[in-house]
Amino acid sequence: MDLFSYSQESTPGGRLLADRMRPVSLDEYVGQEHIIGPGKLLRRAIEADQVSSILLYGPPGCGKTTLAHIISNHTQGNFVRLNAVDASVKDVREIIEQAQNNKAMYGTKTILFLDEVHRFNSSRQDALLPAVEKGTIIFIGATTENPFHYVNGALLSRSTLFQLEALTKEHSLAAMRRALDDAEKGLGFMELRVDEEALDHIASMANGDIRRALNAFELAAMTTSPLADGTVHITLDVAEESIRRPIVKADESTQYDVLSAFHKSIRGSSDAALFWFLYAVEKLGMDPMTFLRRLIAASSEDIGLANPQAMVQAVSALEAYRNNGWPEAKLNIAQAILFAVESPKSNAVVMAISSAMSAMDEIKSAEVPLHLRDAHYKGAEKLGHVGYKYPHNFPNHFVKQQYLPDEIADRTFYKATEQGNENKIRQNQQWRESQK
Repeated sequence: MDLFSYSQESTPGGRLLADRMRPVSLDEYVGQEHIIGPGKLLRRAIEADQVSSILLYGPPGCGKTTLAHIISNHTQGNFVRLNAVDASVKDVREIIEQAQNNKAMYGTKTILFLDEVHRFNSSRQDALLPAVEKGTIIFIGATTENPFHYVNGALLSRSTLFQLEALTKEHSLAAMRRALDDAEKGLGFMELRVDEEALDHIASMANGDIRRALNAFELAAMTTSPLADGTVHITLDVAEESIRRPIVKADESTQYDVLSAFHKSIRGSSDAALFWFLYAVEKLGMDPMTFLRRLIAASSEDIGLANPQAMVQAVSALEAYRNNGWPEAKLNIAQAILFAVESPKSNAVVMAISSAMSAMDEIKSAEVPLHLRDAHYKGAEKLGHVGYKYPHNFPNHFVKQQYLPDEIADRTFYKATEQGNENKIRQNQQWRESQK
């Protein structure tokens, strides 16, 4: 079964241009020469119909689904597509059962393409794993998210990871020109006159997303009134109306700079932190998850126990984004950012880790004090594992005793500040130190 098959009776206007113009062969495929160029491993595997389980990782519009489509056209086996957003464990098991039957009765292989695999939770991935291990199905996953964060380690280890790169303006231009010349699937059936600056604008605004470029190009063509001679003239003004995303310099260096500005602003300016986050996502097209991860890190690095709720807010915002997506989670993320910036600040957690790591390097190896060692077995007392004082048996549930190794017994790693909630911790530390 090939769920990518096109109807031979489809008219050009029946589906979106990006769908109609989807390449059906490797020769039509645009970009990703580093993995499907002549002689490359994946190209050889596709051409020989010997594709094994793979993961395709890359930004939106870079050709992951198209590559799976091309594989479906080259295989003699069954090709099944699932979308991780709405697929259930039951769906997976039904496909596996059918694959087992086809393999046993006809010797036919089954390729399962799982789009947006990062939305496939752990239990559903677990249901898939045995069939992949046994070779019952060949798994192809596509994701825009880091697979090391969202794909089970066992499934990841049994798949070959191919990282697709963001496409360029030139790729978008080539795709639009191909659509302009194709009368059967593209816009060649129309009397179009397209200014070069209009094409250039759409390609620039699409920022490497060919799907976005083609959809904007089609929108411009279909919504522009014909001239007296029947010609549809797509000017720069028309192009600007069809794709509104402004041109912004967004190379790798710029993205790192914006992320750095965001983190530094968390330490001192609600306005700036909110601005850099929205600028990065709305203007540069950066992934909100990048900023959520940085916000979670900052919640400990720059706030810590001065306001432990900052971490709760940040993690809750991350869950809201995973569940609701963008832009629905925009408010949740903004709330967490503002909460973090307005929280009292402390880097005591960072300093404590640094001090503890230095102590570890200093002493090389640590002997556990005898009274802290495991004593839940007969003979522990004979080995000297005695003397531990149970704090809950003492006033205020505290008793002074040695917890660190002998070499660093008097060291203090965590020194609470006077900021926010940490001031209470600091007072408690001072009280403990005063006890005899």
